[in-house]
Amino acid sequence: MAEAEVGDDVQGDDPTVNALETRTAEILGMESAVFMPSGTMTNQVAVRTHTEPGDEIFLADNAHIYLNEGGGASALSGVSCNLLPNERGVFDGKTLEQAIRPSDVHFPQPKLVCVENTSNLGFGRIWPLQTLADVSECARERGLRMHLDGARLWNASVASGTPEAEITKHFDSVSVCFSKGLGAPVGSALAGSKEFVARARRFRKQFGGAMRQTGIIAAGALYALDFQHDRLADDHKNARTLAEGLSRLDGVSINLESVETNLVYFGLERMATNELVERLNEREVLMLSAGPGVIRAVPNLMVDADMTQIVLGHIKEILEG
Repeated sequence: MAEAEVGDDVQGDDPTVNALETRTAEILGMESAVFMPSGTMTNQVAVRTHTEPGDEIFLADNAHIYLNEGGGASALSGVSCNLLPNERGVFDGKTLEQAIRPSDVHFPQPKLVCVENTSNLGFGRIWPLQTLADVSECARERGLRMHLDGARLWNASVASGTPEAEITKHFDSVSVCFSKGLGAPVGSALAGSKEFVARARRFRKQFGGAMRQTGIIAAGALYALDFQHDRLADDHKNARTLAEGLSRLDGVSINLESVETNLVYFGLERMATNELVERLNEREVLMLSAGPGVIRAVPNLMVDADMTQIVLGHIKEILEG
């Protein structure tokens, strides 16, 4: 990163950013891509690029775009969110079809379907390819566009053994993150057709996301793509080890079938989740309280197999103490 060749990304002449955008588009099977500071920005720019104020978008009721992006879809794009029932973040074509209302001046104009793969609040669930195809077919028949919140698309690809482009072929746009499982310090990208990305660059500018010598951080993302992609399998293995260890502890509740990738959600039966999180923090183990009675743990490139066993030991000591 310190030695990255840089230019001015606002002018489109930062060679490292250009290289990252080209490589990302190639991996995703898209024509073009644009680099941005965060996944929230790539998602919100995608919504704005696909829609006009007053339009309607369809997404799971626990989707990151709806719950965890500061109300951006309504504040920045002026769209209505039609929230779909789902099973751990996954819905099917029939559910989408039932939510689409007939054309009428009383209703917002249906425009965009958003899918999150893997689903964060679905405990890292991977969308089955056939279900994606089913939803995509329904959307196409009704003239709707498809956007993929692929913050953890890399995880879905590695865990399922499916190339990213095989997943993204069902979508008009894709957001991917370099700073989660891949471990880059910062950055996400939005990919799609050349026309889509050209329009997206305008909204990136409006939202304040155009940057100058961005190659400094783009270099970290390029490194992550080259060297941190395949090792995501280690995170998945450590997540499974952590989950199985937790399942053997008294006072812990966990659904092992829900642990498909790198996210481990578990509950406590005799201790407040905030208390366990705080006491683990004192031992330099960082987890998040993800709501009443739920803790979220995410093995990552800074956590190896030995550390996973140490964490299990800490949790056991605290719960038995």
